[in-house]
Amino acid sequence: MTDDRGDAPAILFICLGNICRSPLAEGAARAAFADAGIAVRLDSAGTGDWHVGHPPDARAQAEARRHDVDIDDLRARQLVRGDFHRFDLILAADADNLRTARALAPADATARLMLMLDLVPGRAGESVTDPYYGADDGFAETWADVSAVAAALVAATGSSSG
Repeated sequence: MTDDRGDAPAILFICLGNICRSPLAEGAARAAFADAGIAVRLDSAGTGDWHVGHPPDARAQAEARRHDVDIDDLRARQLVRGDFHRFDLILAADADNLRTARALAPADATARLMLMLDLVPGRAGESVTDPYYGADDGFAETWADVSAVAAALVAATGSSSG
């Protein structure tokens, strides 16, 4: 997480393996919140365990660097039940990961759970582009998606804190 202050909003981004979409979302949000001067705790996780401990996909790292964002230090981890108490908001990249997260959530979960793109006007119900099996240009589409999410989060957080 980028900030451990208890009073800062805590947001977790999730996708399947935590090596493409969710680390890009975390990186885009890190940059957007830093630019806005808003303290926030950010993290990302995967619903699957295939890549636990691995850095983001090299193509994701390269795409983030194209936008002056460094995600090289991130390491994949799996979503755990405790996340539903540690975070205020858990944002899933797609409906499958949202379903998986809802199934894992404890009955007394305190985190709100929704799709990332539900925050972006006109994009509710849509999935963040999954670039993993596609061409490298898919990572640019994913960056555009998660950047829109980050901007929406900053706007919502900034308007609720001031």
